[in-house]
Amino acid sequence: MVSSPLPLDASPIRFGTDGWRGILGVDITIDRLLPVAVAAAQELAHQAPKSLNSRTVVIGYDRRFLAPELAEAVAAAVRGCDLEPLLTDTAVPTPACSWAVVERQALGALVITASHNPPEWLGLKIKGPFGGSVEGSFTAAVEQRLAAGGITVPVKGDCKRFECREEHLAGLRSKLDLKSLTRGLRSMGLRVIVDPMHGSAAGCVADLLGPEAKGLTTEIRTNRDPLFGGCAPEPLAPHLKDLIAALKASTAAGQAAVGLVFDGDGDRIAAVDENGRFCSTQQLMPLLIDHLARARNLPGSVVKTVSGSDLMRLVAEDLGREVLELPVGFKYIAAEMLAGEVLIGGEESGGVGFGMHLPERDALFAAMLVLEALVEGGLPLGARMNSLQQRCGGEAHYDRLDLRLADMDTRRRLEALLADKPPKDVAGSAVLEVVTTDGVKLRLGPSHWLMLRFSGTEPLLRVYCEAPSQSRVVEVLSWARNFATTV
Repeated sequence: MVSSPLPLDASPIRFGTDGWRGILGVDITIDRLLPVAVAAAQELAHQAPKSLNSRTVVIGYDRRFLAPELAEAVAAAVRGCDLEPLLTDTAVPTPACSWAVVERQALGALVITASHNPPEWLGLKIKGPFGGSVEGSFTAAVEQRLAAGGITVPVKGDCKRFECREEHLAGLRSKLDLKSLTRGLRSMGLRVIVDPMHGSAAGCVADLLGPEAKGLTTEIRTNRDPLFGGCAPEPLAPHLKDLIAALKASTAAGQAAVGLVFDGDGDRIAAVDENGRFCSTQQLMPLLIDHLARARNLPGSVVKTVSGSDLMRLVAEDLGREVLELPVGFKYIAAEMLAGEVLIGGEESGGVGFGMHLPERDALFAAMLVLEALVEGGLPLGARMNSLQQRCGGEAHYDRLDLRLADMDTRRRLEALLADKPPKDVAGSAVLEVVTTDGVKLRLGPSHWLMLRFSGTEPLLRVYCEAPSQSRVVEVLSWARNFATTV
């Protein structure tokens, strides 16, 4: 394993919250990727539980440019470590690889994907033997292996392939009553419009529901497009104009519908309601908490990140469930899922995991449970959400923005100011509490708060706000922008 010189403008190899990602051809090249894959595979073997008698490493990939070819190269690198690569036979959602790891009792998985990042990006995610993303201590050990150097020669050869996508869908079918779900959707007259954003979850909903759902489901942007239609495959409202238009048109024609959205590698979910309103995880999590705790009566606590909507807590506590609030990042949720009994865990950016499934975000499973919740309640998504909000605290609105600061010195000054003298009032509202679980969260009232959180390595400030009205969200975010840019 030889460390090659950095390409022009390439950044050092550092793992983020879920894997290593960068610009293809600059940060991500085959000369840089293969040593990372080798170090990751060796660390999976080194840290494997003593009871795990396996030499298998699952290798998957998404629909991005060169992802299939790089996955084959990674397979040769893994074989050079005297391990057994098992390659997916097609592009798959990342959770399918996590499912395969658990089902096949493999050492882990290496997935070539850049998830929701822009089209020019690619990267590598590492999944552990438990079926979820490895922790920071693991990726730190991988970085140490890279720094130590060494030589591992890739071994070419025919790589064993398997039907990872179909195995994942079969596993989901075993956990769901899809025939009853389909009958319920048909009885409601609720149409399902799916937007996989050209990603690897394309076709999965129709295949899950099967021929019984013929005529109930429509799918857009199913073809492989490494440019993802010119935008990042991230489930955000500005990227979903076609889906929003389709929902509004269906309602205008007299047929209620729900839109389901998946990111590029199928681990994040969002939705669009019958009125064309974008629904992030901030809206979907309370719905899922209510359904799983009340209708299904499943055990466990609710885990949310500090940037998650207050409605999650209000719904959970209304149903007598403990709520744990953690820093931003699904790795913290996954650790809690591995340590105790969790009903559901989720973050505002689209990742949702379930204690009855995997310690992993799985957008397809979440999508089926959203549909199940709508059938159980007998209402389309918008009406169901309005009913839930009125039951638990009233109307709440949410938005976030990313502010690029002038430079790192500006960032440091702002960090110091927030740490030493956080604002005592925000846009005319007194600050009632300062929460420092992750960044600085300024509580202004019930379901009313502002949170400021810095990127790990850039002069970038992420600003989150929840408020009783959309106009108030706009007002508070405008205040935050002015506060951050005048330091």
